[in-house]
Formats: sequence, C-alpha cells, structure tokens
Amino acid sequence: MKRFLKPAGTALVMGGALALAVSAAQAADEFTVTAVKGSAAPTLDGDAGDAAWGQATATSITAIKGVNFGGSGETKGTIKAAYVGDMLYVLLQWDDPTLSYQRSPYKKQADGSWAKVKDPDDKGGDNNKVYEDKAALIWNINDSIFGFDRRGCQIACHAGEPGKPFGNKYTAEAGELGDMWHLKLVRTLPVGQVDDQYLDHTKYDKEKSPEAGRHGDPKTGGGYSDIKLVNGKPEVMSKDAKPANGGGTYWVTKGNEAPFDDSKFKAGDEVASIMIAPFAGDRGEIKASAKWANGKWTVEMSRKLATGSKFDIQFSDMGKEYAFGVAFFDNAQVRHAYQEKPLKLVFQK
Repeated sequence: MKRFLKPAGTALVMGGALALAVSAAQAADEFTVTAVKGSAAPTLDGDAGDAAWGQATATSITAIKGVNFGGSGETKGTIKAAYVGDMLYVLLQWDDPTLSYQRSPYKKQADGSWAKVKDPDDKGGDNNKVYEDKAALIWNINDSIFGFDRRGCQIACHAGEPGKPFGNKYTAEAGELGDMWHLKLVRTLPVGQVDDQYLDHTKYDKEKSPEAGRHGDPKTGGGYSDIKLVNGKPEVMSKDAKPANGGGTYWVTKGNEAPFDDSKFKAGDEVASIMIAPFAGDRGEIKASAKWANGKWTVEMSRKLATGSKFDIQFSDMGKEYAFGVAFFDNAQVRHAYQEKPLKLVFQK
C-alpha cells in the first residue's frame, strides 16, 4: 500500500489525479539536490561543520548490491551542495563499517623475497580483498546519454561480457559522454584530489581498450603509477622507511621517495606498490578532502562551475537540472553499491 504524507493545508483524503500529482512532486523532491548560494566557501578538511553545510538540505542516498557492505550489500548516505562565486562544493557522506586502504601492497616473505598481496579470488580486475575505499559521481554531459534520466549510470553498465568478471562500463552511442568524479582513498585523496575521468562509447578490447569506456581526462603531469619490482625488490620506498602496516602508508608520494633499503624491513612487513602525485591539467580540477570516523566517510569536493573542458559537465545554466549517479566502493575495485535512480542537482537562485 502506498502512503502519502499530508502537506500543510491539505486534506488527508485525496482524489486520484490530485493524489498522483502530490506523489509525483514528492518523488521528484526525494531525488533533488539543491545547491544553496553561500556567502563563504567551506574549508575542504573532511569536516561537515562549515556554515555552508548548515544552510544546505541533505538528500538521502540508498545504494544497493555492493560487495563487502554486508547482507544485501546496501549502504546509506547523504549529499549536500553549495556554490560560492564561480565554485561548486559537494559534501558526500556514507556508511562504511571498515576503513580500507591496503591496496595490493608488496609483502616481505619468510624467505626474504617480496611478493604482491593479491585477492585469491580475483579473476582479473575484480579485487575485493586488498583494495581501497572509493566513491564515484557520474554526470550526464549535455544530456547526451539516452535513458540516463530514468536509469542513471546503470544505463552504461554491461555485465557478463567476455573478458571481465564484472562486465564493462561504456555508453551506447558515439557522442554520449559522462563526467566521472572518481574518489580514490589511496591514489588521489592523499594529494587532495578526485580523479577527474570521463565515459564514452568505447567497448572492451583486451589490448586496445582494457578499461572500455572509462578514460582519464587529459593531464599535463602528475598522477599515479605502479612501483615495480626491480631485482626482486620494490624500486622505491617512502623516506621514513616505515612499513605500511607499521605506521607508514600504502602509497609513496612523489618527492618523498627513496631508493629501497631491504634491511629496513622484516618478514611480514608491507610496503606501497603505488606512487602518487597531484594531477596537473584537466584531470586535476576537482579538489577534495576526506575523513573516515565511526563507520562513516565524509568527503568534501570543489570544482569550478564551468571548466570549459568537453570532458566535464558544465554548470553554466543555473535554471537547469543536472542528472547524476552515485556509487560507493567498500574495499572493491569494481563491485560497487549504487543508487538505482539518478539524482538531479539544481541551483538556488
């Protein structure tokens, strides 16, 4: 049985047409995120106590079918938005009982050799045991992706395809573009960024396009890259020589690396397998800060309303609705929880 809330000044008993109209309005409001016009920008520090967030109304998110979230794979969250001058700010929070940052490190074995820690069940690009927490927003650029307004980012999901255990991500037609804001706990958040990516119609090819339709925006420098094993040992380490599982980090920041010194580590120690640096150029336009506490992530993001890049959503029309999808990853490379219906961002005048 459907239950309708009583709006102020409205009788409880409603005729069919009026009831449907009220129901449709409530459904629209449920998925609307209103960016309030702020007078002062929030500080990007992973703290939701800024005045701008106090002025904004939280929109609830229910994401389903995510690995590691337990039970049905459901997790809940909220999102708020504000704009100040030419900048958009987003506050994203969601429940995640575990903090996951052990992203495929190297581990010193009992015989002194080094080997990468792997998910034994990973059949290729489907690591769900030694990975990082992530989240993603996908925006429909220029309303180009057909069906996005009804199905959200699911419209670009292609499960069960050969070559990938969990399918691929790509749009149906040439010219359909999505703007992906990909938050990565290990690879980008330590340098205060979101990985700014885009989605197009490229299909999976093992050699030519292993990521199918997912691409990074153009960059002029920075980014992340794998640390290789050289003569059986990791090529570099952090200058402090701390094991990642002993007070160190599961990443090495560019400029803070040192030649690897095997004598600093004992059997069982883990060290980073990834080198990171801030993106320069288009790919580095989204700033972010995040904190995990008491089973919840709090992430603050900022980006210019209009960047001019063809790979980005442009928030240049304050009277328009901007559809987007939301996904949360708990220690998972691809098996994320997702909001079934798309949300829509609108701007307070």
